[in-house]
Amino acid sequence: MDLRDAIQKIAVEWPSYGRPRMTKELRERGWTVNPKRVHRLMREDNLLCVRKRKFVVTTDSNHTRKVYPNLARDMIPTAINQLWRADITYIRLRDEFVFLAVILDAYSRRVIGWALDRTMEDSLTLTALRMALARRAVEPGLVHHSDRGSQYASNDYKDLLRTNGIEISMSRKGNPWDNAACESFMKTLKYEEVLRNEYRDLARARASIREFLEKIYNQKRLHSALGYMPPARFEREAAARQISL
Repeated sequence: MDLRDAIQKIAVEWPSYGRPRMTKELRERGWTVNPKRVHRLMREDNLLCVRKRKFVVTTDSNHTRKVYPNLARDMIPTAINQLWRADITYIRLRDEFVFLAVILDAYSRRVIGWALDRTMEDSLTLTALRMALARRAVEPGLVHHSDRGSQYASNDYKDLLRTNGIEISMSRKGNPWDNAACESFMKTLKYEEVLRNEYRDLARARASIREFLEKIYNQKRLHSALGYMPPARFEREAAARQISL
């Protein structure tokens, strides 16, 4: 009963966790558990399924601005600041829609830049990019990858990238798999934060999403691709290994 109670509490905190993440989280909290037992208890308590909603595309690629080839397609980052991925999604408030732009470090999956506003104009993505640049020390060879949306193809956005020595990469036309990591992140954000809240207004949405991105997603949420570690911890351990070499 104690184990079942622990599983239910984690499921409330992390509703999209399946058996692997649930098992890892239980072990992090001191439990010695078998994955098969965890799966059985989750199945019995109906904790295996998360209701999904259709993902809305916010890309406007019908523009005359210059686009760039996909440089990220075959990249496998071995450290931070080698590949950044950017994307935009919508957030529904009580009486309106607002838009969220994010930039992820592809190596650690960490959110390093973001902006939430009522507009999908260039200012939204520029704000997210400026946050990322303020937080990270840009190194030679860094590639910034996005879709072909007009916001990422704007002269101001491209000029800011080039000024900082960042190479520009864009997805192939009509191919969402080219930026699958960002698509996956947006779904996680929707299931674990947005669909669990009803934001009254932009200010409350911004405060709640800031809490999720900065303190929960980056610092606490376990990622299977990172060996079931949160991005911040993954970066610290990677840095420590590099120092010891």
